[in-house]
Amino acid sequence: MATLGMALLAATPAAAQKRGGTLRLYHNDNPPSTSLLEESTIAAVTPFSAVFNNLVVFDPSKVHESIETVIPDLAESWSWDNTSTKLTFKLRQGVKWHDGKPFTAKDVQCTWRMLIGKSDVQEFHRNPRRVWYAKLQDVTINGDYEATFELSEPQPSLPVLLASAFSPVYPCHVPQQTMRTRPVGTGPFKFVEFKRGESIRLVRNPDYWKKDRPYLDEITFRMIDSRATRMLAFATGEFDITFPSDVSVPLMRDVKARSPNAICEMITTGTQINLMVNRENPPFDSPDIRRAMSLAIDRKAFNTILMEGSGLMGGAMLPKPVGEWGLPPEMVSSLTGYGPDTDKNIAEAQQIMQKLGYSDAKPLQIKIQTRNLPTYRDPAVILTDQLKKIYILGELDILDTPRWYARLARKDYTIGLNVTGVSVDDPDGNIVENYSCKSERNYTQYCNAEVDRRLAAQSSELDKEKRRKIVWDIERLLVDDAARPIILFGVAGNCWQPYVKNFAPHDNSQYNNLRFEEVWLDK
Repeated sequence: MATLGMALLAATPAAAQKRGGTLRLYHNDNPPSTSLLEESTIAAVTPFSAVFNNLVVFDPSKVHESIETVIPDLAESWSWDNTSTKLTFKLRQGVKWHDGKPFTAKDVQCTWRMLIGKSDVQEFHRNPRRVWYAKLQDVTINGDYEATFELSEPQPSLPVLLASAFSPVYPCHVPQQTMRTRPVGTGPFKFVEFKRGESIRLVRNPDYWKKDRPYLDEITFRMIDSRATRMLAFATGEFDITFPSDVSVPLMRDVKARSPNAICEMITTGTQINLMVNRENPPFDSPDIRRAMSLAIDRKAFNTILMEGSGLMGGAMLPKPVGEWGLPPEMVSSLTGYGPDTDKNIAEAQQIMQKLGYSDAKPLQIKIQTRNLPTYRDPAVILTDQLKKIYILGELDILDTPRWYARLARKDYTIGLNVTGVSVDDPDGNIVENYSCKSERNYTQYCNAEVDRRLAAQSSELDKEKRRKIVWDIERLLVDDAARPIILFGVAGNCWQPYVKNFAPHDNSQYNNLRFEEVWLDK
């Protein structure tokens, strides 16, 4: 079966587009590094996606991402063999890295050999997406402009994974130490500087292989810790676009009141608020206490307070109508702890805790760790309040981004309130990454052989409906195990000034529309 991409067409007539100008954005955090293959956060993707290209990408003009919206990037076309285990890419010729060296198939081979641990060049410090490529045996090349991904068994999700912002092609000739601080890509913008805690600057790549792109001369980011300050700065015209999903539902009215001409959209973000319990640390090695905590979560209260009822409830996968794989609403409501009778759930949780020896007179005192961002702190406060009802007294331990991710990587926490961003709405990019036994991002150390078996089965299933039903079975297992209780799927606002053209947030991931090569300024 051959899959040939179509050329990306601009959304507006060429005559209307203007060249030049600087796109000004703020940043709400400090990126841990500039190396997208080693990072797991929107803090890195937003400023540095524009430096890179992928083999394929999601069409930036299409709001909803799926296998059908995957289009060419550094690959001109691609095709599967008749066994669905070899995916061959025909590559663009004449593409240059930002340092002037030519892009070839060796760079593709080198990138994915590093990802699967089959490379003799310098290794990554972190490799959070190695688990995506568990079936990838090797990447072989035929000359300078053809690369074949060779799998041990079919994996229909592979093009979707390759379209993620976390799947850029890296230059073979640049050491990883450099990629963490001064990245070299083939993308529409070149890296200039990153002043930690202050600013980031990118400039137009004059040798970009799309000869009429990008339209902008520069992109700049300025770090601002306070969300109130960020909102005010946008409203006064200091910035052109808000940081992805930074405008909470309650804040949207304020932004629109202060900046009535701004274009604002409320959209699902593809992020999920979840409770992380390190099941290796007593007393949380007890499945009973984990079940009690899961039952104590009042999702409706979270939704009302944080998102005025507009958030989505689901299992591990993004729920319908925006999710491609999520459980239907009637199945969600039947999951343990999801039903409308929260009093009954809490009573059951209290009984469990009492049997374990806890009570108002003898509470369990713990620290609840979270990241120092409003999107983490606010739900963490609600979680702390809800856990009091089952005799767990939590003290918030708020960490900056580098310390937060370092703690998670070392599994150095007991309870955490996390916001997990899912870069692609596919089980191989979400459940496999967050729940499979050997995944680097399985921060709770959850390991269930039956879940892993079913994950392998769904991954190789070519029939999408059959695959979806296996995924639903996995979702129910994860809820029953209190693997990483999902509290709520996020809904948030993005705003941009009316002169910003060709910018379209996507409705099932906030990660994959941030290259800005199609964006232009009508001023």
